[in-house]
Amino acid sequence: MATKTLRPNQRTHPGAAEGRSARERLLASANELFYAEGVQTVGIDRIIEHAGVAKASLYNLFGSKEGLVQAYLASRHEGTMERIMVAVERHRSPRKRLLAVFDAQGELFSQREFRGCAFVAATAEAPRGGLIEQAADEYRKGIQTLFTDLADQAGVSDPRKLARQLQVIYDGAGLAASLDRDPSIAATARAAAEAVLDASLSPTRRRLAR
Repeated sequence: MATKTLRPNQRTHPGAAEGRSARERLLASANELFYAEGVQTVGIDRIIEHAGVAKASLYNLFGSKEGLVQAYLASRHEGTMERIMVAVERHRSPRKRLLAVFDAQGELFSQREFRGCAFVAATAEAPRGGLIEQAADEYRKGIQTLFTDLADQAGVSDPRKLARQLQVIYDGAGLAASLDRDPSIAATARAAAEAVLDASLSPTRRRLAR
C-alpha cells in the first residue's frame, strides 16, 4: 500500500485522521485555543485554520463566534460534570460522595494544562447578558444543584445553605490554584469542605453519613 506523503506546506488538523465531523473539529480547536489563550485573544480565522474547516461551516453550525464560545463552554460543563460524577460514584457513603467533588477538582488542578476556570476567564471578557454569560450561569447552577443533592443525601438540615458554602470553597480553590500555580490547594479546599459539612450535621447524622 502506498504511503501518503504531505506536501511541504500541507498541514494536518486535529481530528482529521479520525474522520471527526466539522462540529467536533471546531469544538476541539476551540477547547484547545480558547482555554489556553482566551476567547478574545483567539480569532475566528485561527480557529478555522486550526480545525481545517471552511468558514461557512462555523457560521452554519454556531451562528457566530459567541455561539461557538457558548458551545465550547457547554462542552466544558459536560466534561466537568462527567469527571465529578465518576469520582462521586466511586463511593457509597454520602459524606465521601460529597467530598469526592473536591477530589475531582484536585485531579484537574494536577493537570499540566490547567489554567483556571474557563467560565471565569470567558465571562471576564464578555458583555453582560449574552450567550457566554448564559453558559456560565447554567454551569454554576449545575454545580450548585449537585452540591444541594449531595448535601441532602448526607442528611444536613439545610442542603441549600451548605451547597452555597461548598460552592464558595470550590470557586475559591479554583482561583487560588490558578493564581498560585499550586495544585496542593485542592487538599486545603477538601479539608475546609469536610469541616463545613461536619459542622452542618448532627452527631447522629455525622455517624450515618460516614
